[in-house]
Parts: sequence; C-alpha cells; structure tokens
Amino acid sequence: MTGTVETRPVVGQTALVSIPVSRLNHAVLYVRDATAAAAFYHDVLGFEVVENAFGGRAVFMRAGAGDNHHDLGLFSVGPDAPRAPRGSVGLYHLAWEVPTIDDLAEAARILSEAGALGGASDHGVSKSLYGSDPDGNEFEIMWRVPREAWGGYENNGAVMPLDLDAEVRRWGAEGAARA
Repeated sequence: MTGTVETRPVVGQTALVSIPVSRLNHAVLYVRDATAAAAFYHDVLGFEVVENAFGGRAVFMRAGAGDNHHDLGLFSVGPDAPRAPRGSVGLYHLAWEVPTIDDLAEAARILSEAGALGGASDHGVSKSLYGSDPDGNEFEIMWRVPREAWGGYENNGAVMPLDLDAEVRRWGAEGAARA
C-alpha cells in the first residue's frame, strides 16, 4: 500500500470539528459601577444604552454606528472590587474598530481630552490606540489597513511606533483626494 494512509476511528474518541465562528458579537465587563462606566463608554466612545437592568447594576450598550443588539455589557461588582493585577490570567483588552484613519485621529483627540489615552502602535495591518476606562479595563481603538496593502505583514505580527499624522496623510480623506 504505497502513497496512502489508512485511518480508522479510535474507540472512545470523538472527532473534533471546528465551530464556524464568524466574529465576536459582544463583550461583558465587570465594573465597579455599571452606570458610571456606561457614562464613560457613552461620552468617550459614543456607545448608546440599549437596556439598563437590575436597578442599574447591569447596562447593555450598542456602538453608535453598530447594528448589533448590544456590543457591550457592563455588570456592577461594587465600589470596593479589586482590579486584577497586570499580568494575571484574564482578558487583556477589547479592540473596537473605526471605519477610517480620520476617525482614528479623532479618537486620539477624544481619548486624550478624556485622559484615557495610554499609547499607540502601528501593527502593519492596523493602526491602534490604547486606553483604559475608569475601572482600568483596557481597550484598543483600531483602524484596519486595506488588505491589499498588508504586504509583508500578512503573516507576521508587528509592534512599531505609530506616526498618526503620517498615516492620516497617507490614508485619510485628504490623502486619498491627492492620490
């Protein structure tokens, strides 16, 4: 028997089948005060309240430009709840995508004014800003570079300094008008 491999099921073992996940639908965060956290996500990121439940102890929100029922759930755990130490097991951050590089530049201004901007990176395939909500939950606001421009970053991760002004000149509405 040349060139073929015979396979047969192993007794007591089931076949693994991938689940056809298409995207992340929503995230739920534990926060000290869901109503206060909702105010931050509304005022800074433009989320709208879909439902305020359990006397304000749970708030469900939708991204302003979204068509999902809710993109974010906030559950109150109390004012004295400790924050998990950095580097502990758990969620590192959520990434929210904006449609244009100009929107990312505006996000940088808004986050900076809110005192929530913590950093920025160029990942080759995306341009990213990083921030934290009042409870210390970290998030990313990112713009995805058009796929045809990924080049050598297609199969490689990269973390480089972000020159947002240069990226706006290259990819922004005014840059596109000059091209």
